[in-house]
Amino acid sequence: MVRFLLERGFSGLLSLLLIVVLVSGIIFLSPVDPATLSFGQQLTEEGLEAKREELYLNKSISSQIFLYLNDLSPVSVYPNDLDQERKDHIVINLFQGETRSLFIKKPYLRRSFQTGDTVIGMIQSVLPNTLILASCSIILASILGILFGLIAGLNKDQKIDDLIIAFSTLGYSVPSYVSAILLSIVFGFYLKEYTHLNMQGSLITLNDLGDEVTMWRNLILPSIALGVRPVAVITQITRASMIDVMEQPYILTARVKGIGIWEIVRKHIFRNMMNPVVTTISGWFAALLAGAFFVESIFNYNGMGLLTVNALINYDIPLLLGCILFIALIFIILNLVIDLIYAWLDPKISLS
Repeated sequence: MVRFLLERGFSGLLSLLLIVVLVSGIIFLSPVDPATLSFGQQLTEEGLEAKREELYLNKSISSQIFLYLNDLSPVSVYPNDLDQERKDHIVINLFQGETRSLFIKKPYLRRSFQTGDTVIGMIQSVLPNTLILASCSIILASILGILFGLIAGLNKDQKIDDLIIAFSTLGYSVPSYVSAILLSIVFGFYLKEYTHLNMQGSLITLNDLGDEVTMWRNLILPSIALGVRPVAVITQITRASMIDVMEQPYILTARVKGIGIWEIVRKHIFRNMMNPVVTTISGWFAALLAGAFFVESIFNYNGMGLLTVNALINYDIPLLLGCILFIALIFIILNLVIDLIYAWLDPKISLS
C-alpha cells in the first residue's frame, strides 16, 4: 500500500509538472500583453514597463516558466531581498548565501492581475460551490443511472429496455450547455411562477440588505443540466455490465435453484458489476468538477468554471494557471481514489 501510494504520488507530481510547463508555455507565448490589458488605462508607458518587470513579463519564456515553477515548488531558491508576500510563505531557511538562499516553503500561486487578490484565496472562495454542484449532479446521475440500468438489464430486449436506451441515447447526444439553456428558459423564465426557480444565480447570493444568504434552489437547474449526460452514460454502462454478469454460470445456477431475482441482484450481481460503473461515475465526477464552464457561465453560478472563463477572457495569467493546476490536481487525486475503490470492490485486484 505504501509503495503504491508513493509511486502514484510521484507520477502525480510529474504529471502536474508537465501540465504546468506545457500550459504556462502556451499562455506565455500568446501575443497578448497582460500589463497593457490589466493596467493600460491607468499607467504611463514608464509605469507599464515597471509593472512588466514586477510581474516578470519582461523576461524570456523559459525564465517566466522557471520562476513560476520556483514559486510553486516546496523547495525554492530566492534572492535575499525577497518581497514580503513570498517571505510569508517560507517555512524553513535551509541555506543562506550571499545573494540567494534555499528555502522550504508553501506553494505560492501569486496574485490576480485583475483584482490583486491572492489566487489561492480566490480559488478557495469558489471551490466549495463547484464541489457542491458537482456532488449534487453526480449523486443524482448515479442514482437515476444505476436504477435505469438495472431496470433495463432485467428487462433486456423488452419495450421498457428499448425506451430507456432511447432516452439515454438522446440524453448523451445533448450537450450540457444546450440542456442548461433550455432548463433556464423553460423552468427559470416561462414557468418561474410555478417553479420559483431563477434563470441565473449562485449558491451564495446577497439579499436586499446586502447580507450573504444560501440559495439552495439555485442548485436545482445547474445540477440537472450537468447530470443529463452522466445519467445517460451510467445507465448504458450499468445495463451492459449487468447483462454480462447475469450470463455468468453462477448466476444461472442461482436462478435455476429458484432464488428470487432481486435477491440475486443484491447478493451476487450488484457488487460484481460495479467496477465499470465506478469507473464511469468517478470519471464523470472529475469531468463535472473540471468542465462545468458553460453551465456555470449560463447560470452565472460562481464556481471554478466561471472563475476560469473570466480569467481566460481577462488574460489573468496567475489566476488561469492556478485554476488549471487545481483542476489537474483534482483529476490526479480522484484517479488515486478510484484505484483504492477497485481494490475494495474486487479482492482479486492488487494495488501492487
